[in-house]
Amino acid sequence: MASIEKQIIWIHGDNLNPNSPAIQAAPSAPAVFVWDDAYLEKADISFKRILFIYESLLELPVTILRGQVDHEVANFAKAHNAQSILTTPSPSAGFTRYSQRLREQGFDIQIFEEDPFVIIPNTYHKRFSRYWKVAQKALVKDSAS
Repeated sequence: MASIEKQIIWIHGDNLNPNSPAIQAAPSAPAVFVWDDAYLEKADISFKRILFIYESLLELPVTILRGQVDHEVANFAKAHNAQSILTTPSPSAGFTRYSQRLREQGFDIQIFEEDPFVIIPNTYHKRFSRYWKVAQKALVKDSAS
């Protein structure tokens, strides 16, 4: 009898989507989100953003923890006898660092790409309003097709 590899899902602030490809890949796998206290202390994150993240998490089947992200994700995986951690990508340097530390502990990190919300030209926009002007045009064009 072949053994079934146990998995967990690592939810992070850059993908709070209940239709995340990581969740879709293993819908019955336990999921975890970790509030990174050290990051929250040094980062300039508004209370509104924190509240948005929290309210989004309440819509997901996820265990919410606090502490050092890689440590808490590893402990959660061990508690569920999981060697595989499913997640989605993040541009955050912290995500890259935590993923590397988890790999060094022997965990298999599987990163599932998500379809982009909108495809726009590869230009850098410093402000969301500039990005949104370009994105809106692309969305309107896509919906007219």
